[in-house]
Amino acid sequence: MVSVHAASYSGNVKKDFADTDEVLIAEKLAQRLCELRHEMGLSQEEIAHRSGISTYTYQKFEKGESSPGRPMNPRLFTLVSLANTFEVPVQSLITFDPPLEGRSLDL
Repeated sequence: MVSVHAASYSGNVKKDFADTDEVLIAEKLAQRLCELRHEMGLSQEEIAHRSGISTYTYQKFEKGESSPGRPMNPRLFTLVSLANTFEVPVQSLITFDPPLEGRSLDL
């Protein structure tokens, strides 16, 4: 797996949600999206266009947000579309290794 550059993923979700499963999942998914995009050598705009979502929405996803300060919670259709764009199974977007805080969060 390619490491994410510090500038790529900023983890900007407000501290109101700190340490909740929702935030942890959003941060891991954001990291995964960044990794996959870098592996493909594509811009955020290219991924968004290929996935049928707005560039702004995709940029927020790479920050782990759906709107400022709120952890992302993409719809199933959006996850399927992103998985198709990255040519990976949906499960690889939402399975985290190692599991978050020793728990299995394979959704």
